[in-house]
Amino acid sequence: MFRVGRTVKTHLWGMLNPVQLKATNAIVESVNATIQKIKGRAGGCRNRARFRTATLFHKGVWSLMPAVISEG
Repeated sequence: MFRVGRTVKTHLWGMLNPVQLKATNAIVESVNATIQKIKGRAGGCRNRARFRTATLFHKGVWSLMPAVISEG
């Protein structure tokens, strides 16, 4: 019990801070899960640059749609 008490006393601010701020890491976990899925589907990219490109594309940061050319 003393060990549990010391642990709570040491980490009390870290345990109360997310509760007070109503903060979660759900978004980060979602991004991580998506990256893990891409990693599994990729079956091994040639290098980090290609893996980064695939990740950014699948997360919607990049698009293959051409830019709209304005008439005028």
